[in-house]
Amino acid sequence: MKPLSLLTADAASALAGVIFDLDDTVLDHGALTEAAYGALFRLRAAGLALIACTGRPAGWGEVIQRQWPIDATIAENGAVALVREQAEPLADPRGGVAPSAGRIAALDGLDRGARQARRAELIALADDMVRRFPAAALADDNDQRVTDVTIDIGEHRRVPPEDVQRMRAELRERGVRTLLSSVHLHLTREPADKATGVVRLLSARFGEDPTRARYRYAFVGDSGNDGVAFAAFTLTFGVANVRAHLGKLSVPPRFVASLPMGRGFAEIAHRVAELRKNAPAP
Repeated sequence: MKPLSLLTADAASALAGVIFDLDDTVLDHGALTEAAYGALFRLRAAGLALIACTGRPAGWGEVIQRQWPIDATIAENGAVALVREQAEPLADPRGGVAPSAGRIAALDGLDRGARQARRAELIALADDMVRRFPAAALADDNDQRVTDVTIDIGEHRRVPPEDVQRMRAELRERGVRTLLSSVHLHLTREPADKATGVVRLLSARFGEDPTRARYRYAFVGDSGNDGVAFAAFTLTFGVANVRAHLGKLSVPPRFVASLPMGRGFAEIAHRVAELRKNAPAP
């Protein structure tokens, strides 16, 4: 991993957008700081598209998509995308028309009935896991989820690593995929991950060539479930706390911030925006 000081103006100027994880990347233990939120506006002002990419639930993604200065949200580790649909103008009581913010649409490959049946099976498996591994508990954001179920292993609980590994091994034997973030163990039967989910969205909604998109968008993350994106995208960044997770990453980020979490994200955003501002005109 290289320090941010070695990032070049050419690399920053070639970007079309930035994709970023939430927990312990933009958020500090779940909290959004002024520095991190301001960094989003700075990247936006630098002419970059912004896509949140998180293991958090689709319900959270809808709120983020409504409130943050971003173009799309990938939730549940790539399984669901949330985008703002083009709005019809609203009647203005003062005469004429007024703009509408538009509704948020969730893009999911399964119909509602099949999705509910699949998730009910995952909930039963997760219930069995937390019954047999009492240090763990169901995560408190499960009611907002659509495609997966999460077990709290590091947010409000501290689950021994050996218990996490035993749960993952048993779930794998039952045909369930698991993904590990800094706070949650995710149970899913979806084939998507953060990299495939983002590339699929960029192709379908942004008109990007799937291969070229990996060069035109940077990824910022911090932990194990970001590993596929660190490997897939050419320009990648880690906040400083990524160092604690390097043993879980087959490919580390190319550049690393000196600061952790939201302060590290702001540091990355500042560097990228400054290089783009100062780059010579083509």
